[in-house]
Amino acid sequence: MFYWSLKTLLAEPMRLMVSALAVAVSFVLVIFFSAVFEGESDQMVVYLEQTQADVWVMQKGVSNMHMASSMLWDWKADFIAKNPQVSEVAAILYLNGPIKAGGKDWFSYIIGLRPEHRRVGPWAMAEGKSIPGPGEAVIPEVITRLTGIGIGGEITMIDRKLMVVGLSRESFSMASSVVFVSAVDLGDLLEASDQYSYVMVYAKPGVDPKDLARQIMQDIDKVNALSSDEFIASDWQLAAQMGAEIVRMMTLIGTLLSVVIVAFTAYSLIARKKRELAIAKALGFGNGQIYLAALFQTLVITVLGLLLAMLISFTILAWLPTVVPQINLAVRLHQFASIAIITLPIALLASLSFTVRNCDERYNHSTGQ
Repeated sequence: MFYWSLKTLLAEPMRLMVSALAVAVSFVLVIFFSAVFEGESDQMVVYLEQTQADVWVMQKGVSNMHMASSMLWDWKADFIAKNPQVSEVAAILYLNGPIKAGGKDWFSYIIGLRPEHRRVGPWAMAEGKSIPGPGEAVIPEVITRLTGIGIGGEITMIDRKLMVVGLSRESFSMASSVVFVSAVDLGDLLEASDQYSYVMVYAKPGVDPKDLARQIMQDIDKVNALSSDEFIASDWQLAAQMGAEIVRMMTLIGTLLSVVIVAFTAYSLIARKKRELAIAKALGFGNGQIYLAALFQTLVITVLGLLLAMLISFTILAWLPTVVPQINLAVRLHQFASIAIITLPIALLASLSFTVRNCDERYNHSTGQ
């Protein structure tokens, strides 16, 4: 029967490809939502990763950057820098809020930089200066592509006009882009010219970041210190939670659609072969063999659809951000594994249920039973 199943599938290659493509499209829908979710979540912590700090120090009670506010006196950064286990300290002022560009608000991580702390500034530049001075700003190049505001143009931070002097790469997110301004401007707006929001600590070789973080909290009052891994994990978790429910719902809808398409495709193939099934049973093939043959066809279609989905996802979806630059996509193999684990067993059970009911009915009708 497995030979018959394979022969049946290959006898109509166009129908097979159309069926597999329908399955693939439903899989791609699920992968798209998952890829957007992971891509945006990753982009929200890209600045934290690119600073490559060993320890993050912030106000007591704060443990992340996304949707958070933190203020530390600047003397605390100077005190940390004197620690014999510390090789370097950098610090920023930070505001999570909108900047206005091209008549539209762009929710952003606004990073206030000092020239001496350029290590925590833009990590990839498309054009212009990387460290803004007073009255200047570095914005993501994607915003330039979407608004037309480039070098020499103006953006508004709260009520302050800033001139764009640089365009950064890899710093745009639909949820929160990274915009760099002068610490002088941001400090003036926040009335925090002698304060920092976050202090990034770079440890000397051989120093354990978690041990250093604990020592900093012991030495300095009213601060929280976390190793970079802990800080990034905390921020990513918060960012992921904000969109998780919507993504789960869309993923569930896409998965159910995939199951229905796979099951219906397998059933349609069996239903069109009712005469062959009746002959097979007349030749002595049992119900179990026929059901296994139907499951085999479902498996072939599902696997072929999954392979096509991978091809589409790693080509078209990976190419999509070049056309729609505001979308961040992260297409990964584990996404396909997840959908296969969820979809395949349900599709096989649904296909078997359809096959048992319809094949037996058609066979009994054809034999007069």
